Amino acid sequence: MSEERADYCWVNGKFVEWDRAVVHIKTHALHYGSGVFEGIRGYATEDGNILIFRLREHIDRLFYSAKVYKMDVPYSKQEICDAIIELIRRNNLHETVYIRPIVFRGYGPLGLNPLKVPVEAAIYVVPFGRYLGPEALEKGVRCMFSSWERISPRALPPEVKACGQYINSILAKLEAAERGFDEALLLDHRGFVAEGSGENLFAVKDEELITTPLYASILRGITRDTVITLAREELGVNVTERDITRAELYNMDEVFITGTAGEITPVVEIDNIPVGDGKPGPITRKLQKAFSEVTLGKNPKYEHWVTPVY
Repeated sequence: MSEERADYCWVNGKFVEWDRAVVHIKTHALHYGSGVFEGIRGYATEDGNILIFRLREHIDRLFYSAKVYKMDVPYSKQEICDAIIELIRRNNLHETVYIRPIVFRGYGPLGLNPLKVPVEAAIYVVPFGRYLGPEALEKGVRCMFSSWERISPRALPPEVKACGQYINSILAKLEAAERGFDEALLLDHRGFVAEGSGENLFAVKDEELITTPLYASILRGITRDTVITLAREELGVNVTERDITRAELYNMDEVFITGTAGEITPVVEIDNIPVGDGKPGPITRKLQKAFSEVTLGKNPKYEHWVTPVY
């Protein structure tokens, strides 16, 4: 993530200076990963505004995740949305930003039954560049299949964004980095393709767009949902959600990964095998263009997906 910082954060209903946004060492989430979070992006426009992309859907998912982990968020969805907008304003930001709201078990008794530990909430926002590097969107990335398996829904709920669950992603990402790849891909507990360490996965074969299904141990991605909608409604492309084998993925015409941070990133190589001709494909490019237009508020059909800050 970006190493940028801002002047203020929002912590438990109050705006505090960046360096004062701290927690006690006895915070439950520090020891057990007992928290849920979101990654949200705000896009800078030519007129100096910032458009937050699919803010409501992200906050809906935050509350969905919290419910799974039996955490009652001490604020309403609207209060969290309002706090995000006001935090950007207080920091006087007019560039593309990354927004991280988090809900977690705070200071209280340690142990594996945290129901008596208070639930806290915090938000930070920082200027944001390219998650996988400045050339990733243009030239694509090299991926490898990790030796680590994506968490099974019989062990943890993969569809939610929970703090502790991301150790699975960290292990896969570290393995890929150590071997000289940009990103890791993971198989699910059945041996089918799941997703990247922090992204959903799409592939193109004979002009059909294919993506792994929700039951393949994947996150219920908001960018994923956006891409499916744009492919069907703007490009007229047939979209199929189905299982994909590792060997089948090697033989796809195009592959790309999606997420709030990485947006729509082409995959040009998997396990040292070129994807298609080894360059980003035409459907990937069309989707990148359509996605950019929507996030910048240039497609009025989807103006309900963006929330202006100023």
